[in-house]
Amino acid sequence: MPTVFSKIIAGEIPAHIVAEDENFLAFLDVQPVVKGHVLVIPKIEVDYIFDLDDSTLSGLQLFAREVAKKIQRVVPCIKVGVAVVGLEVPHAHMHLIPLNSVGDLSFTKERVKMSSEELAALAEAIRLA
Repeated sequence: MPTVFSKIIAGEIPAHIVAEDENFLAFLDVQPVVKGHVLVIPKIEVDYIFDLDDSTLSGLQLFAREVAKKIQRVVPCIKVGVAVVGLEVPHAHMHLIPLNSVGDLSFTKERVKMSSEELAALAEAIRLA
């Protein structure tokens, strides 16, 4: 059964896309832990990130690096952190999270509320960075 991420890749579910190439997709998390929280995924449906083949895993990291640089140009932060949890959606993915403190990486705190318009504007800013 296709995951929610596979449906985003197929265009069946809308997303605020910040970067895309033939193998990878990056889009804003609609329930961000901080403003600028981006999910980076391979377009192939593999549940566990460490089950990705070497080429896809390294490509995902390189793609995420470019996205992180764009995030840092747009969202005021000290660094962009990376988290791989993999329990929420059975599709390998990385969280890129703008950091100003260690607590910004907490998935247990209350999520930031952003309107669709705010998400769209932020996605465009990151895309154009």
